[in-house]
Amino acid sequence: MRYPNQSRGRNLIGNLVSRLTQRAETTAGRADTSTDRTPDKVTDRASSVIDQSDYLSRDLSWIKFNERVLDQARHPNRTLMERFKFLAITDSNNDEFFSIRVGSLYNYIDYHKERVDYSGLREGPFRKMLFRALQQFNTDQQAVFMNDLMPLFAENGLALIKYSDLSEAERQQASSYFDRTIYPTLTPMLYDYTHTFPVLLAKVLIFGVVTYTPSGDFHDPTPDDDSDNQRLSFVQIPANLPRFMVFERDEQIAFLPIEEIVRQHISKLYRNVEIWSVNLFRISRNGDFTLEENDDVEADFLDEIKQKIKNRRLGRVVRVEVEAGATQSSASEWMINLLKKRWEIDDYNIFPVDTLIDFTSLWQIIRHPEFKNDMPAPHPSVPPVGLERERIGDIFEAVRERDILMHHPYNNFEPVLQLLEQAAEDPQVLAIKLTVYRLAKRSRITEALLKAAENGKHVSVLFEVKARFDEENNIREAQRLQKAGCFVIYGISRFKTHTKLLLVVRNEGSKVVRYAHLSSGNYNEDTARMYTDIGLITTSETYTNDISEFFNVITGHSLPSRYDYLITAPRDMRNQLIDLIRTEADLARRGLPSGICIKINSLEDKTVIDELYAASQAGVPIRLIVRGICCLRPGRKGLSENITLRSIVGDYLEHTRLFYFHNAGEPKIYGGSADVMVRSFDRRIESLFYLADVRVRQQAILILEYNLHDTVNAYELQEDGTYKKCEPAEGEAPFNMQEAFFNVTEADVMQAQLFDEIIEPPVDVPANLVEGSERTIATI
Repeated sequence: MRYPNQSRGRNLIGNLVSRLTQRAETTAGRADTSTDRTPDKVTDRASSVIDQSDYLSRDLSWIKFNERVLDQARHPNRTLMERFKFLAITDSNNDEFFSIRVGSLYNYIDYHKERVDYSGLREGPFRKMLFRALQQFNTDQQAVFMNDLMPLFAENGLALIKYSDLSEAERQQASSYFDRTIYPTLTPMLYDYTHTFPVLLAKVLIFGVVTYTPSGDFHDPTPDDDSDNQRLSFVQIPANLPRFMVFERDEQIAFLPIEEIVRQHISKLYRNVEIWSVNLFRISRNGDFTLEENDDVEADFLDEIKQKIKNRRLGRVVRVEVEAGATQSSASEWMINLLKKRWEIDDYNIFPVDTLIDFTSLWQIIRHPEFKNDMPAPHPSVPPVGLERERIGDIFEAVRERDILMHHPYNNFEPVLQLLEQAAEDPQVLAIKLTVYRLAKRSRITEALLKAAENGKHVSVLFEVKARFDEENNIREAQRLQKAGCFVIYGISRFKTHTKLLLVVRNEGSKVVRYAHLSSGNYNEDTARMYTDIGLITTSETYTNDISEFFNVITGHSLPSRYDYLITAPRDMRNQLIDLIRTEADLARRGLPSGICIKINSLEDKTVIDELYAASQAGVPIRLIVRGICCLRPGRKGLSENITLRSIVGDYLEHTRLFYFHNAGEPKIYGGSADVMVRSFDRRIESLFYLADVRVRQQAILILEYNLHDTVNAYELQEDGTYKKCEPAEGEAPFNMQEAFFNVTEADVMQAQLFDEIIEPPVDVPANLVEGSERTIATI
């Protein structure tokens, strides 16, 4: 179906594209893209400020991370479905970034509050630099889809089709589907002088339909046109309908986007009026909110959370993705200008899309039964080092024998689930205490806790109902437990509880024994198969005493004077990490062995960054592994010459946090839930736990060692803020740590080394596992 004024709409999009984007030449394997677009003097000055800053912008750094994810979709050795997966992830990441980070920026702009980015730019100039980078990323995404992926469709038995590609029989099926299923769900929402502007939902497909009455003179509407003839209405496509209608043909599976069906039949919604243009778009809203501090103990905390969730659906618009394809009805200039005025946005907020709006819909194709074999089967998990099997006959007996460090997803999450499920049924167990940040949708954790309460055990659960985008699920699960008789705490007022701790109290005759689990990851059996994390199960009284004290703090009114093995926030985590960094700097100044190796998700806290800079200048070798956001600038002369920094992006989401301090050959190593971020230190309840057992420390050292030698999934951060893909040296075999961790032996563990530390092996480890075996990974 064609509508008037198509060419005029295309000119608008063409102008937008030329003003805000320049098509980047696509190069296979390229991880970095320039953010330059027709630079002017203001842009040159802003770029100069950024280049001179000793810190990298948090938000611009995040875009670089998403570029590394997009680079996975370019990888020719991956299957098409794998590449679809990574492209879909980049769009999911983008949605959250616009909702939270861009939304947060607009909280400053809209309320005229000052904000200076780490790069040195104020909110106005920074918004322009940020949106230029986001526009470029939008261009790169589409280039990957069109240039890298679409040419592979035919050989993979896949077709993404238009309505005009359907056979007569298929058209009849599509029409029937529209009449029977789609049409009843559609509601045109008119906006004019008698109808208020409707509430449009974020992250759903919306048609903007401009109509006119034939009684008036036909003319081009303009933003200032006061004619009564043209009208603007909106038709939202329900998000609970599949994005694609699927047609199984002889040699291919054809996917027809639902918007093509609606567009073809949209005249059924508009009787006796002429359709001027039909334009598909999708919006993102500000979803960033904070809870108001309230000292009134009678205030209903849950009601406040629920109201904030509702407000998120009405947040200000920060992005409009609008179709720009030459084969589709292009965006109406009149409609675009009206939306810009209504939502107080400008051309920077308009993102032309000339392929498929919302790549997250590719999950429907990935999960189609025809393509299930195109996704590599998950590698079977292996038992933790030193254990013969994953399913342990008696988890309590196994943990009493030794501390168990699990490295997920290489090691199954089953021992943690077994600990809870066995505790729920065991008549000797007296109590279970747990912190929850994110749960699986059908959680075995919840079921085990419900069973424990049913069996008369004391169950205490701190549910963090402020876990972003999981608020509703957490409230629902918490209320289930509360109704079953569990003691439930709904977070701690001003702080998010992000720590991951579990305590099981068991009466074992002559004494009461406590079993603890400390982790870097959530109690979520679904994400444990996709995220790399560490978890320690122990009966050590030093750990369990600390955790008992910590639970007393977060569930009651206690202020312990000290912890032996825990470092906690917001109490003193920043200061203790700074002390550990300064110790290394002092060792280096005295000519003694020193070294720092940290693996985290994000590095943003300026105070700690300054301490790392000072340690580098003192001569400390610093090796950082930061998956995502990084505000530290490595390799700058006179500032950070002794710091190298890499990011690992591969099949699994790197979520492990480890902090290693050489300590003159007697290393101190911590794992835990915290990143090096202001929010982690000041606005969250976090914990890092000391790795006391020699064998456990060696496992952590091996994790860091493999991360530093990966040449398949690693990117190295350059001084100018760009990332360079790490490649094996000439004649050297590629090393993929995400494959190597499935084959770790105890000999590998006991020989792991970072900075030539001197480590006494545990007494039960045979000497031949410690010396005399060849190492395939060189030490640093």
